[in-house]
Parts: sequence; structure tokens; C-alpha cells
Amino acid sequence: MKLTTYLPMLALLAIFTFSCSSEDLQENSIDNSILKNAPTAKVIELEILELINNHRTGLNLAPLNNLSIIKSVAFTHTDYMVSVNQVNHDNFFQRKSSLVQHASATKVTENVAYAYSSAESVVNAWLNSPSHKANIEGDFTDFDISAEKNSEGKWYFTNIFIKR
Repeated sequence: MKLTTYLPMLALLAIFTFSCSSEDLQENSIDNSILKNAPTAKVIELEILELINNHRTGLNLAPLNNLSIIKSVAFTHTDYMVSVNQVNHDNFFQRKSSLVQHASATKVTENVAYAYSSAESVVNAWLNSPSHKANIEGDFTDFDISAEKNSEGKWYFTNIFIKR
């Protein structure tokens, strides 16, 4: 194949595995009422959590506990990404601070993704990325995920891991 054929595919791969943080854009602040009312889990979210825990236990790592406050915080970011139509880690510090304050987190990290159509495809993409895989296999105690579709039916994902 020619280089001109590979370049667009590499650009798409880079977009789908985007993994840097920024504090430049404003995200709605995390409201305490949101923290108390986690959205109901979707099938794709439950599948992702199960796949991640299966991966961890296959490596003799402890499975992670689901924590509704993490789901609530993840939802605020997924909803934000859908509204700006961009996968990003904007305002990560705000999510981290909220989880330190409300969930006694001592360590917080996240994986985000866009446009994967199944739990298997997004988890496989994260496992094929060294930084995302390190989060999945990291020294954490709890996690949860939010998956939301945009108006075109494309999924956005925010998977947050914490250690308490």
C-alpha cells in the first residue's frame, strides 16, 4: 500500500486513542446532586466493566469495584464530550478533585474513547495502547464507566479508575 493510504488510517487511529489532558476549556462543574444520582448502567457499560475485570483477574490482579459516584463523574465528562463533539480529557483535574473529595480517592486516572461500536472493540483498543492498558492494569480499587451516543449514534466513553 502507498503511504497516502496509510496516513489517513494513522490519523484516525491517533484520534481514536487520544490520551492527553487539558484544562483550557470550561466543563460544567460537577454538581453534588449529580454525584448522588448516578445514571442507570447501560448494557455496553456493564460489558466493558466485566471485560476489564476479566482481563485483570486473568493477570492475577484484584477485580475493581463499581462505584456509583465514579459513574456520575464519568457521565458529566461523557456528556460534555458529546456536547462539544470531541473526545478529550478536558478538565480532568476537576473530576479528580471531586473524586478525592467525595470518594476519598488517593489516585485517579481515566481512559476515554470515541466511535467504537461494542464493548469488545473499545476494551481491545485500550489494551493495545500502552498508556490506556497501564490504567486498566494499574493499582486501583474502584472504577466505573459512562457511555453515551451522540446525535449520529456514535459512542463516547469515559472510564475512570480510582484508588482509595
